[in-house]
Amino acid sequence: MTTSPLTDAQLATQPAAYWTGLAYEALIAFTRGRQAELGFTQPQFWLLRNLSVNDISADGQGMTLPELREAMRSYLRPEDDLTAESRTLVERGWLRLDDEGRLWITEAGEAARVDLKQHGPAIRERIHEGIDDADYVTALKVLRRMLRNTGRPVD
Repeated sequence: MTTSPLTDAQLATQPAAYWTGLAYEALIAFTRGRQAELGFTQPQFWLLRNLSVNDISADGQGMTLPELREAMRSYLRPEDDLTAESRTLVERGWLRLDDEGRLWITEAGEAARVDLKQHGPAIRERIHEGIDDADYVTALKVLRRMLRNTGRPVD
C-alpha cells in the first residue's frame, strides 16, 4: 500500500501530539539502539554523567540511587532500571559503591564517560541528516511556543 504525501494544508491540520509522540519514540529507540551496538546503555551514560564533576555533578560527592532517580526524573523512562545499570557499572569498575549506599565515579568510569560521549555527535549527525540547522531551530521554536501556549514553562 502506498500513500501520497500530505500537502502543506493537510500537514497544518495534523495533531502535533501525535507527531511529537512518534518522533520521541523513534528518536529514543534509534539513540538507544546505536548505544547498544557500542556496548552501553543510555541510563549507564546518564549515571556516569550525573556522577562526574566534569559533567553534570556540581560537587562530585557521589549520590544514592534515590538521589540519582530524582536527578534524572525528567528523562528516565519507566523501563530504566538504575539498580541493574549501576550494578553493571560497578562490575565494570566504572562506579564504586560505598558503605553508605552512595555511588561514585571511578577514574576508569570518567575515562569511559569521555569515550562514550564521543559517540554523541555521530548519532546526532545521523538523526539530523538532510535537516538544515535553521529548519531544526525553527521546529524547536515552534515546539517551545506550543509548550508555552499550553502553560508549560520553558527556559
